[in-house]
Amino acid sequence: VQLVESGGGLVQVGDSLRLSCASSGLPFSLYAMGWFRQAPGKEREFVAAIGWSGTMAFYADSVKGRFTITRDNSKNTLSLQMNSLKPDETAVYYCAAAYNQRPHPPHGTNAYDYWGQGTQVTVSS
Repeated sequence: VQLVESGGGLVQVGDSLRLSCASSGLPFSLYAMGWFRQAPGKEREFVAAIGWSGTMAFYADSVKGRFTITRDNSKNTLSLQMNSLKPDETAVYYCAAAYNQRPHPPHGTNAYDYWGQGTQVTVSS
């Protein structure tokens, strides 16, 4: 199983960035998918998750209204559109897969079975 993130980089405050995650080696449409992030010296935290069908999404309160998670089951890809980025959102962003057939996707790290290597997002002020 491979989850490969891309799209990270250095941006300015208020800018937008779109992260992508390419999946291989697992039946993508059977898995809920999530985005998490980890800043230096901090624990990994939930950002957003989307159910296996793509009809149900869940967001951390801090990103609601600014971030949008989507998936394309025909291409085995996951995306995270991030708008109005803030300096404290500088972190390594990870995509993760959870075998979960419930409508609501999980948001705890322990619920996820597979993780990517992460992509760095740096928001400069």
